[in-house]
Amino acid sequence: MQINLENVSESITEQVRLVLLEDVGTGDVTANLIDAQQTSNAKVITREAGVLCGQAWFDETFKQVNSNIEIDWQVKEGSLIKAEQTLCTITGQTRALLTAERAALNFLQTLAGTATTTKQYVDKLEGTGVQILDTRKTIPGLRLAQKYAVHCGGGKNHRIGLYDMILIKENHIASCGSITTALQKAQAVNNEIEIEIEVENLDELEQALNAGAKRVLLDNFSIETLKQAVSLNQQRAKLEVSGNITLENIRDYALTGIDYISSGAITKHVRALDLSMQFV
Repeated sequence: MQINLENVSESITEQVRLVLLEDVGTGDVTANLIDAQQTSNAKVITREAGVLCGQAWFDETFKQVNSNIEIDWQVKEGSLIKAEQTLCTITGQTRALLTAERAALNFLQTLAGTATTTKQYVDKLEGTGVQILDTRKTIPGLRLAQKYAVHCGGGKNHRIGLYDMILIKENHIASCGSITTALQKAQAVNNEIEIEIEVENLDELEQALNAGAKRVLLDNFSIETLKQAVSLNQQRAKLEVSGNITLENIRDYALTGIDYISSGAITKHVRALDLSMQFV
């Protein structure tokens, strides 16, 4: 399932509500120093280059604080942005602008950071035919938002949660007794849901292939062992690689002939983009 705005629209309202409850609580006691009738104009700029992502969360934050605030975006969602570029202008009650500022920027800078990091990985894979996938290693409460950001950055979404794909990992295998038994049980549960199994060496890969695996996650394989895995596989299953993937080595992994590379780093190690809201 590929996450887009249509998939996440219902969750945005609740996510923003919870963030404002956390930040504003019973009221912004500092903003109350400002005259209630005062209005202001502001702009949001980026201090660094990246991919813009998170406009819907940003807009909803200001809307929930004061529905009369007007936001004019200068850059489209998913666009490349450069340092010192103005992203949008904002007009409205001064108190409301100040109250919504941090929560709105937190959403925007986090999702833009996720999209930007993803784009860096995607660029490294150009021409290889290999796709970068996200994982469930996301910021709690922002799973769909971050997976949407991965989509904006050009990446692909792996399973959304525990409900939309069977991924058999080492502890599942240990609990079932063997790779063969785990796969047989998974195949008997639901023939329509995709099944993937994680293996840690070539012997386990052969067991999985012999048991009918159609998608295999190769965990922490070296480049040389990956080449052997591709040869052993003979295109019987789709091969995904995970573990110790960095921007420096990702292309080397991709050139071994695998199909997917999954990375928790694009969501859990994300560095927020440096954004600032300034009154003008």
